[in-house]
Amino acid sequence: MAGLTLDGVTKRFGPGAAAAPAVDDVSLTVADGELVALLGPSGSGKTTLLRLIAGFETPDRGQIRLGDATVSAPGCFVSPERRRVGVVFQAYALWPHMTVKRNVGYPLEVRRVAAREYDRRVATALTTVGLTGLEDRRPAELSGGQRQRVALARCLVMEPSVVLLDEPLANLDVHLRATLLEEFVMFHRATGATMLYITHDQTEAMALADRIAVLDGGRLIQVASPAALYREPATSMVARFVGRGMVLRATVLEPTRDGACPVEIFGYRARLRAPAGHPAGPADVCLRSEALRVAAPGESGIAVTVRRAVYQGGKTDVETVVAGREDCRLVLARPPETPPAPGTPFRLAVDDGWVIPA
Repeated sequence: MAGLTLDGVTKRFGPGAAAAPAVDDVSLTVADGELVALLGPSGSGKTTLLRLIAGFETPDRGQIRLGDATVSAPGCFVSPERRRVGVVFQAYALWPHMTVKRNVGYPLEVRRVAAREYDRRVATALTTVGLTGLEDRRPAELSGGQRQRVALARCLVMEPSVVLLDEPLANLDVHLRATLLEEFVMFHRATGATMLYITHDQTEAMALADRIAVLDGGRLIQVASPAALYREPATSMVARFVGRGMVLRATVLEPTRDGACPVEIFGYRARLRAPAGHPAGPADVCLRSEALRVAAPGESGIAVTVRRAVYQGGKTDVETVVAGREDCRLVLARPPETPPAPGTPFRLAVDDGWVIPA
């Protein structure tokens, strides 16, 4: 499997250079055998980027390379069928009148692959996705998860250099998603495929990816491991989108030393993690619900009032409103015990947080 490199890729739809870019100067490298999740809200440019990589669209600017081969660049465009890029779409796109075997092998039929090689590659693909024995069934006889595996096998049968997955679990129920997430991880380990997984679901991205690339408004905002993205978001957008972080305006009291600095939040002083060299002054900070707790008697904290409590099974999310700031709400994760009643005042202590880079 080859790696994937995007260098300054830009794509606009609409007349003239004034049209807003759907993909704006995106540069990204996916290493050989790496699984990268492209994460972003609806309209962020994820699917457009996938179509550019697959060759369904032509970039206005920039280069796309598969391994050492340039497939899109000024004056250079390699057609989709010659790129050896496999795509698994959200809607599966299976032929209802064909058996599983023919659905999987159809790309080989089009290319007139010899019968013996055809049988070998189809059998290998079906074994990889766990569908051996279902060759003669039709899509209507399969579950949603099995149909998704057929789509994946059809992609694999072409022995692609890169596999692109466009929201492949979006049409499945929550329980089946969890099962297939585990199977995607096992599949990636077994094949060593270079994969770009397109999703708006951070849970999927966190569970699957070696690294996550966050896209917003067509621009690549941050690329990092799941843990680094959660702990050290580069912008307020990333902080809110990944893990539903709570972003507050605060004042950094002293420049960063040893990876942390004193911060004042609504009159409460805490010591938070911060980027090296972050200066004193106003800043946004990201807090997570698991790092908040009810302050002990005599301990300082942020004055809040309970707005409501939501039972979540293994925990209760207590939503609070900061005193004098109805627009500012903080959520505290508590054990699933009797929650405090709405209107109850108390103080929140902050055990951890991140100063977002200026």
